[in-house]
Amino acid sequence: MKIVEYDDSLAAEFRDINLEWISSMFRVEAVDLEVLEHPRERIIDAGGAILFVATDELGIVGACALMPAHPTGAFELTKMGVRESARGLKAGEFLLRAVIQRAISLRADPLFLLTNARCEAAVHLYEKLGFHHDQAIMDFYGAEYERCNVAMRYRPGMEVL
Repeated sequence: MKIVEYDDSLAAEFRDINLEWISSMFRVEAVDLEVLEHPRERIIDAGGAILFVATDELGIVGACALMPAHPTGAFELTKMGVRESARGLKAGEFLLRAVIQRAISLRADPLFLLTNARCEAAVHLYEKLGFHHDQAIMDFYGAEYERCNVAMRYRPGMEVL
């Protein structure tokens, strides 16, 4: 597996990977479409990053974004998805580790994510790599998505071994 940096030729991959998982589990919300249809403006040009994971056999199989949030210095880990065809390859873990390292290099404080308890495998992976449930994150950022009922904050050194 390898990490691939965003460029505009991959915008459709970012959109399609995320629409696949969102629409299979939830209703696609206006905030989803705004970010997925305008990744350069909403993420890249704002100082964030989008990373992809690819395999030699399948090509691009996953995507994840770091989107700047307020207050300054905060980053939301968002729009993380892996194509159904690549599940079980640990592509999500490989990608998440790379995204966390990028967030550290960007001095993200806090690094947080918003999700739903129905995404059990993802929540478990986030916990494994150092994210912890955080009510303050929920209170401050959680209203952005109707489906959000889990808010987590990254705490370095708190990975589950």
